[in-house]
Amino acid sequence: MSDDLTDPKTDAPSNADKPVDDWVTGDERMTGAQASYLKTLCEEAGEPFDPDLSKADASRRIDALQERTGRG
Repeated sequence: MSDDLTDPKTDAPSNADKPVDDWVTGDERMTGAQASYLKTLCEEAGEPFDPDLSKADASRRIDALQERTGRG
């Protein structure tokens, strides 16, 4: 029996920890969840919302707007 008590399903780094530039699907259209949150952040910051961003670009924009709105 192994003394290794790590669980690869729960102890593996999440995709949120992976650098955006390393995302395999980063050039795909942003997800619905990203779009919804980004739209909220844009409204709070008084910034225009771009519905055509990629997943990676949306993530970068979310990070920037979180800093600007104090949500980050």
